[in-house]
Order: sequence, then structure tokens, then C-alpha cells
Amino acid sequence: MIKLSSLEDLTALYAERGGSLYGEAVTQIQHALQCACLAEADGAPASLIVAALLHDVGHLFETEAYAPEPEVDRRHEIVGAQALKGLFGEAVRTPIAMHVGAKRYLCFKDPAYLEGLSPASVQSLALQGGPFTAAEAAAFEGRPYWREALALRRYDDLGKAAEPAARAMADFAPLMRGLLINRATP
Repeated sequence: MIKLSSLEDLTALYAERGGSLYGEAVTQIQHALQCACLAEADGAPASLIVAALLHDVGHLFETEAYAPEPEVDRRHEIVGAQALKGLFGEAVRTPIAMHVGAKRYLCFKDPAYLEGLSPASVQSLALQGGPFTAAEAAAFEGRPYWREALALRRYDDLGKAAEPAARAMADFAPLMRGLLINRATP
């Protein structure tokens, strides 16, 4: 299991691998920053802004030797949430872990949502199990932070603009620092 032990580890990971393409016309770091800016503009709580910023961190652990293959779901949402376990609490990690489920939920609940997905999201949806069944949707609604996961999913869908975000990772460091489980961690 991969774990990050400090904010420095996290920022170094984004500095080293954040320039990789996201699968859309945007890099991983730009996607992360755009999603965080959208959450912030929406008046989301700090925990959801940080979740929006870090929701795809699991993709950054995919190296060239462990390159993403279009036919394999690496469960980046679970990898990312587990990697952040030593740094952030459930209010940050759970929406991250549930953001793929939120896509599947929205595809079940709203056919227009499914029709509006980008080609890359449609491809990954098939690997992730497709739209939820009625039973899966009901179970999703019974989990803590399910509404936050839906909000995160909306930011995720919108954070794919080709132009750079107006903010940098360092701009969100104080917010992340304030949410650390052990605030003595740098």
C-alpha cells in the first residue's frame, strides 16, 4: 500500500508527475487545480476543496512500468484515498474514494449526465462497472459523504479546460495544512 507521509511528499509527487496528461486536453496538475478552484468558487467546505484538489492523486502512482492501460481499471480512487490516509481524515478521503461511484450513480439516475460524459469518461465508465443498478444506487445513498462525492464528481467533470488554472498548488497548502490529521506533520 502506498502512503504519503507529509505535504512535502504530496507536493513533490505533483511536481514530479503532475505534468502527465489526464486523458483529456489537460494535465493532472491542471485538472486538480481546476477542480479545487471550482469547489472553492462554489463555496464548498475546506475538506471538499482539498478532496477536489487531490481526487485523482491515485493516477500519479502509475509509472511507466505500471502504465495505465485502456482496458484495465487501476482503481485510482481507492489507491489515492489509501495513500492519503496518514494525512487527512474521512471528510477528505471518503469523497475521493467514492468519486468513481458517484459517476456510476449519476449515470444511473440521470440519462442526460451519461450522454454528456467525455469520451475518456465513457471509456473508463465501462471499466468501472457501468451505471449503478437500483440496488447499488440505494447502497451508495446510504454511505456517509455520498452528497460530497456527487459534488466532487461535478467538479471533476468540469475541471477539464485546456487553459491553465488561475491558482497554483502552493496556494492550497495552507488549506491542506489546516486539515492534516497530525498538524505537527509539515
